[in-house]
Amino acid sequence: MVPFAQRLEHLGYAELKASQVNILQVNLGWRCNQSCKHCHLLAGPHRPEQMEADTIEEVIRVVQRWSLPLVDLTGGAPELNPHFEYLVDRLHELGTHIISRSNLTVLLEPGKEHLPEFFRDRRVELICSLPYYQEEPVDRLRGPGAFKKSLKALRRLNRLGYGQKDSDLKLHLMYNPAGAYFPPEPGPLEALFRRELAAHYDIHFHHLYTLLNMPIGRFKEYLQKSGNYERYLGRLMAGFNPATVDGLMCRYLISVSWEGHLFDCDFNQALDLPLTPGLPQTIWEFELPTLRTRPIHLGDHCYGCTAGTGSSCGGRLVEG
Repeated sequence: MVPFAQRLEHLGYAELKASQVNILQVNLGWRCNQSCKHCHLLAGPHRPEQMEADTIEEVIRVVQRWSLPLVDLTGGAPELNPHFEYLVDRLHELGTHIISRSNLTVLLEPGKEHLPEFFRDRRVELICSLPYYQEEPVDRLRGPGAFKKSLKALRRLNRLGYGQKDSDLKLHLMYNPAGAYFPPEPGPLEALFRRELAAHYDIHFHHLYTLLNMPIGRFKEYLQKSGNYERYLGRLMAGFNPATVDGLMCRYLISVSWEGHLFDCDFNQALDLPLTPGLPQTIWEFELPTLRTRPIHLGDHCYGCTAGTGSSCGGRLVEG
């Protein structure tokens, strides 16, 4: 395999640098009510990692100090962090646009049933993972009953206005392939999801994002057990698309771990690949002028973001 950094060097990138930092992506912990087979963080119900109150306060201070326009909350299941609602409230008071990533079923957990209304009142944009529009594939990836629970949560959100046509309560779905292959073209897939979910379940959403499974964490374990790891890496490398490089998410965001460490993206966080030496390494050292044009720490997993039409937390990076 040609190392990813070397592949970029052949394109004229002696080093890949950030273009700006307009998104702070905050990982609130690796605890989750699910243990999805494609999770890159090995998140699950028994993970103890949770961002603590002092780190939460520093995140708020950084957002206010540098007037960061968008905060993207993720996990695990970010809603399970005991300080989640406090953080959302404080960011809302600052006028920050908030994205929260949800697995949907967490909204039915005891003590979390009020969150749909909580999100509505603070105009939180939701990106909700739903692996497929049919029951069997979803339950196979997420466990028995996951599909029906997801539908129940989506219906509640729809009743509040989320996902409805012309509503400013944005509700997007996130699709992951069930195995070691690339996601289909998002346009036709979105139309299929929209038609099937509306016809069979009267469920509506704004956009469908497709995310390629990264060969790390629990998905890497699956690839290795099934004998597909080397083959999958080869497919990613063969699918490298130079047009994706300009839009890579690491060029526009900083990822904050539950411990307050800084990373170029959530995938680097999962692999514990810190920012390059000499840069601020924690949220307590955050300096926007230093970070907005920083060199990015690359690894061969980066082929996962640059294969085909590209893949990021906001979906594909280029038109197919």
